[in-house]
Amino acid sequence: MPHIPLPEHLPGITGLLEYRLDTGQPIRELTQILLRGESTLTPGERELIATLVSARNQTRFCTAAHTKAADLLFGENETAWHVKQNFETAPISEKMKALLNIAALTQRSGKAVTPEAIDRAKAAGATDREIHDTVLITGLFCLYNKYVDGMATVTPTDPDYYQRLGERIVKGYRRPENGFLVPPNT
Repeated sequence: MPHIPLPEHLPGITGLLEYRLDTGQPIRELTQILLRGESTLTPGERELIATLVSARNQTRFCTAAHTKAADLLFGENETAWHVKQNFETAPISEKMKALLNIAALTQRSGKAVTPEAIDRAKAAGATDREIHDTVLITGLFCLYNKYVDGMATVTPTDPDYYQRLGERIVKGYRRPENGFLVPPNT
């Protein structure tokens, strides 16, 4: 049960962002820029960063949501699963392995990111902006994960919920123009 009253029909981060629209809006915009804006990393690759960070933070809601979004963007459900198990052996490029290593280090502590980790990413072809954005996405998802878990938001268990949420996430992170309507009672 959430620590504060939240819209019952909006589990996880969505209810929190609706609770404070003034703080939710800039967080949504930053997420939109980082995960769907112009980048040399694909939206799927950026969702893998969100997935890995959320899994390492053990935030079930965010892990399920971003795993599903990555699955939909990649058109399969193996890559995100492998990344969560061990990104170093996952079927992804060496550049993504190096960037996910930076994400894993940042998730543990920003000070854990070493010059060797940066050198590895650059040697694998990562640009300064990709390294920057990886660290910023990681920091943003650490914020999201702590926000969701710290407020004890509802975490649905129905896989169909995450399918629908993943489909919405694939389209972007902006708030719907009319907000999130309360579903009709059935």
